[in-house]
Amino acid sequence: MAEAALIRRRHVFYVEGYDPQGAAGYYDIFARSWKRFLAIWPLKTKLGPLQIESEEFAHWDIEAAGPNWQVSTRYEFLRQEHLVSATIAEPLTRQVPRALGWAFDYLVSGALARVLRASWEFGLVLIYFQLMLLGWIALAAGAGWLIGHAATAYGGLPGLAGLLLGVVSALVVFRLLRPLGQRWFVIQVNTHWPYLCEFARGEPSWFDKPIEACAQRLVAAARAAAADEIVVVGHSGGGALAPVVVARALELDPELGRHGPRIVLLTLGSILPGVALHPRAVKLHAVVARLAVEPSISWIDCQSRKDVMNFWEFDTVAGLGVEVGPARCNPTVWKVRFRDMLSSEFYVRIRWNFWRLHYQFIMANDRRAVYDYFMLTCGPVPAATWARDALAVMTAFGEDVALAEDRVASVTSASTPMALSGERITRATASR
Repeated sequence: MAEAALIRRRHVFYVEGYDPQGAAGYYDIFARSWKRFLAIWPLKTKLGPLQIESEEFAHWDIEAAGPNWQVSTRYEFLRQEHLVSATIAEPLTRQVPRALGWAFDYLVSGALARVLRASWEFGLVLIYFQLMLLGWIALAAGAGWLIGHAATAYGGLPGLAGLLLGVVSALVVFRLLRPLGQRWFVIQVNTHWPYLCEFARGEPSWFDKPIEACAQRLVAAARAAAADEIVVVGHSGGGALAPVVVARALELDPELGRHGPRIVLLTLGSILPGVALHPRAVKLHAVVARLAVEPSISWIDCQSRKDVMNFWEFDTVAGLGVEVGPARCNPTVWKVRFRDMLSSEFYVRIRWNFWRLHYQFIMANDRRAVYDYFMLTCGPVPAATWARDALAVMTAFGEDVALAEDRVASVTSASTPMALSGERITRATASR
């Protein structure tokens, strides 16, 4: 399919990150954001209900139409929430040693130093959650010591009995603080990273089964040719898994992107560099090297300066030390400015809510902007064309959302993707 051709049918595969809310939670996010999206893009739409297919897949369908275009989107969700919930619920006696081992390994292997050099903000996020775990342990140990000391010094207990009481008290306090650890994402992050590092090294993990299922589903969708474009979306932790899905699909069918619809890999606020910068992350290095030279796949990596949980201005190939030579064609880096997507009042309100900002990649804007997740996944313009010159594409839509097709076609004739400067984005947004 020619890149310039408008999309009438799209198939989206959404690869979630390490998040226990799963399909139901993400459908709720999508549905609430969809209402906000329609306030700035007055489309005729129909959002279908969430349909749970199996333990591995769920989906919902979207119909969206402007005056001179119409798109049907199958939004398929790769479910991992049952696996995530199971690992989060593991006994603390298993979680804590694994998390401490991960923190120690990142320090002595030099991975943490590499992460800090690539993105000091992301490095500080990792350090923050590691210190939160250490603080949790220290607080429990301190409480146990105080109780044991008080029992021996003032309660008349023998020293050994006081020591035993102190140890038991520390364990009880540590367990009682678990709800706070869950609320503040200390458990979720410190549980996720040890598993993700094992996966990045190529060791067997629970990630393997859903990735294999999604790769096979992707191959089947491409061979069926029922869509004009297939977009594999990976947000946050999903940004480390979605490339593996595409790479595995290419192993199953080396002609994947050549005999059917165009295949697009869209990574949003990806944490892939955070784990791939480990010197032993050989599996992810191989995946990046494979996709970097695959011309039948359009890999678009969206990054935001204000998102401390992604890597701003990071080259996912050269930055990892992966050498592929002149055959490189991926990824295209798309710099996203949240400030231009949101009203001033709302932006100020969430500016220091780092989790909410991180999720803005997959949520609705308050104003028309060059990056719009819902127009990317449900609109008529191919994703690669948006990435080539998002300003030209956005301004090709009229106030009534009619599309000037000739202006979109002219974008495709450009020889190279265009890097959008903050000044050009601001001017485009202000002109609406």
